[in-house]
Amino acid sequence: MDIKDGSLAALASLNEPLRRRLYRYVAGQDAPVSRDGAAAALDVARSVAAFHLDKLADLGLLEVEYRRPPGRSGPGAGRPAKLYRRAAGEISLSVPERHYDLAARLLARAVEDASDGSISVADALGAAAREEGRTIGGQVDRSEERSSPPIQQVAQLLSEHGYEPQVMDGTMTLANCPFHTLAQEHRELVCGMNHELIKGVVEAAGLPDSTARLDPAPGRCCVTLVA
Repeated sequence: MDIKDGSLAALASLNEPLRRRLYRYVAGQDAPVSRDGAAAALDVARSVAAFHLDKLADLGLLEVEYRRPPGRSGPGAGRPAKLYRRAAGEISLSVPERHYDLAARLLARAVEDASDGSISVADALGAAAREEGRTIGGQVDRSEERSSPPIQQVAQLLSEHGYEPQVMDGTMTLANCPFHTLAQEHRELVCGMNHELIKGVVEAAGLPDSTARLDPAPGRCCVTLVA
């Protein structure tokens, strides 16, 4: 199961009313919750509460820890209780795929880098995006034994990041913009960031810098790639 399938399964699991109530109960507590405590709070059998709590943990919505009740330790104290708390990570899903979290991270880094006045926020954002792209593009296999050409590997990486690449007549267009709403409101800034990010991918893949071109058009990403 890939990350997107896992997120879909986790969110879909909350469609079950009792499971959703259990999740909300655990999330609303200041301390981890035991199976007995959850069962009593929701007035259900302990076995039922345990089943749903474990499902929520398996899907990454809850985290588990084991702890003995206060005042009980040493031999004869019994097995530690299984406790549940809300998972620290986030699970989100959007259709079409968006990555506003990435944009926020790059923008926050740019503001920090530009805080001393040595560089503009826009230039700092471009540099941060270019570095992020190099990290993504670093996954391209450039060895002699590679199974597919770098441009095809770039297409696969961009697909995994929500760009929906489509190749026709030697040109790769990106049917989806992962930063769509931001780009609609702040086009020059966000499209510049996106262009630098994809140029970083191209650079790390060993392709010519001119491969990625800023070429905005309605209904798709602002960047095209010429193979």
